[in-house]
Amino acid sequence: MVLGVVVLMTSGCSAEEALRFGWPEGVTPEGQEMRTFWTWSVIAALAMGVLVWGLIFWTITFHRRKKNTAPEDEIPRQTGYNVPLELAYTAIPFVLIAVMFYFTVVVQNNVEKKEENPAVAVNVTGFQWNWKFGYKSVTINGEQLVNPKTDSKLGTPFENQITEYREEEGEKVPVLGAAGGRSNEVRDYLAYDKIETLGTSSEIPILVLPTKTRIQFDLAAADVIHSFWVPEFLFKRDVMPFPKENHQDPSFQISEIDREGAFVGRCAEMCGTFHAMMNFEIRAVSPETFASYIKYRQTNPQATNAQALQAVCQVPDSVTTVPFDTRRATSGDTPKDLGDKKNTKLANCTPEV
Repeated sequence: MVLGVVVLMTSGCSAEEALRFGWPEGVTPEGQEMRTFWTWSVIAALAMGVLVWGLIFWTITFHRRKKNTAPEDEIPRQTGYNVPLELAYTAIPFVLIAVMFYFTVVVQNNVEKKEENPAVAVNVTGFQWNWKFGYKSVTINGEQLVNPKTDSKLGTPFENQITEYREEEGEKVPVLGAAGGRSNEVRDYLAYDKIETLGTSSEIPILVLPTKTRIQFDLAAADVIHSFWVPEFLFKRDVMPFPKENHQDPSFQISEIDREGAFVGRCAEMCGTFHAMMNFEIRAVSPETFASYIKYRQTNPQATNAQALQAVCQVPDSVTTVPFDTRRATSGDTPKDLGDKKNTKLANCTPEV
């Protein structure tokens, strides 16, 4: 433990960064709570390790076989029936496990807590090998911008979800968003929204979200199991096909994103050939900018997500990753030719909305 402290002190890391013990910096209250729990868990483990290592070295140092030991003293004194010592061996680990279990339950309950009618609800659909994001409901500063009753539905795509066609027996067949044209009657759990962002092999999907706002993510997979992971959330959740049949709770909430910026997202479940390239980006903006973004997309349904971002003075392309890039960029390792993740606003720009 002492050696570890010396290494951290001489590595140039800040105290806060050192105490994360390799974890990313959390940008949600839930992430911060998990990071704190992780820090104390590691400290407790290191303290227990120092105790155990100390006892081991103390034993092998002071209880080694002495020279010229008589045959009757070959076997040292046994403590197998030392009742107080055995009680201590049993009680101390039990207390440690009970304390760890208590704090695990407290943190888990807070992380998995869900409130009714969150301000923003997002439909997340994973498919081989990309993501589709749609806004199920949006209420900002008391104004309902997206109504879940009219702007989102299950099973049947809206007309504007037809993005391309494929040839089948000489006829053009529509490819319907993330379902890839696969039987919508079977995949009636998939959500379709009037405002959607669909990732492609040439464009990273950017999910725009407001800061200081409770957000719900409703997850579903169009084919195999995927996993929705934003490292700065310090949390990931499997994205399952047929969530009801698989007895999975497909949604989770975060109480807020505490800062503006861009945060890379990954698929954390091995899902096939291009799993490692299945990236996306969370773009956190102020509630006012987010409201303008939603209004622009409503009044300009044919505009691309990049055009909508540019209209609210945001960098239109991903600044955390690029298509088919397997590098795991961290806060200090932005991929070459990308922008500044902490400053995603366009300079000398006037919002169009």
